Amino acid sequence: MGPPIEAARLIPWALDRLELGEGARWVGDRVVLVDIPTGRLLEAEISQPGPLRLLAKLDVPLGAVAPMAGTERDWIAACGTGVGILRSDGRLEWLERPEDGNRIKTRMNDGCADPAGRFWAGSMAHDFTPDAGSLYRVNRDGTVTRVLDGVTIANGPAFNSSGTTMYFSDTARARIDRFSIDPDSGALSERTLFAQLDVDLENPDGMIVDDEDHLWVAIWGMAEVRRYRPDGSLADTIRVPTRQPSSVCLVGRDLPRMFVTTAAEGLSDELAGALFSTAAKVGGRPADVFRLG
Repeated sequence: MGPPIEAARLIPWALDRLELGEGARWVGDRVVLVDIPTGRLLEAEISQPGPLRLLAKLDVPLGAVAPMAGTERDWIAACGTGVGILRSDGRLEWLERPEDGNRIKTRMNDGCADPAGRFWAGSMAHDFTPDAGSLYRVNRDGTVTRVLDGVTIANGPAFNSSGTTMYFSDTARARIDRFSIDPDSGALSERTLFAQLDVDLENPDGMIVDDEDHLWVAIWGMAEVRRYRPDGSLADTIRVPTRQPSSVCLVGRDLPRMFVTTAAEGLSDELAGALFSTAAKVGGRPADVFRLG
């Protein structure tokens, strides 16, 4: 018998109806997130609930961003068919578009930076064609390297504080894998199955590692956010007031809060697509930054 499910305690923080909210990250005094299909980068106040504020809007899907080192408002972005630098004035400067020219139409999805300053982002087919996606690593010199292929829906990754462990999910296969990372080169090794969920019911989506090295995962379709111990066993489950939670973010350490994005696509309930929040029992670290050069 698993751990008891906690009573629902997430409250609506921003009632914007996001089509596919994703990629929540703690950056400075705010939470940033994306609405993938609409190409919007948004921010939420940490201190009080309220409407989301628009930071940028692209004419391609926006999968995820990470802050750029040495700037206050520039981002590296996984978007469209590749990766680029999103400037504070809204300009997009492409680094590379490795998904261009594919036989199957694909787009970039979730991603984040690691503690060493690299950026990682995955891709997927618009029509969910099996094995059409990949995982890419953007090195500090700006080059883009495909590190995994045969992925259906790439989500995560998430890194421990030392940057020596990476978690990565293929949502369509309902599995989460764990890798070792060479901190200098970024090379992956020792791929092991961390958690296998029910492929017909449970879809692991966005994730984050907390200050106790536990992995938090949004479970799309199950209205849950789960916390897994480092050995892969289930530690906690928190109910979400709508069926499609898509990413989870921990903010602060003294009085930590959790933020959860959701998606409205295909749903009619009034809370679908909202950003939720609650006081948390454990904190997390701010979003890692991408260090170009």
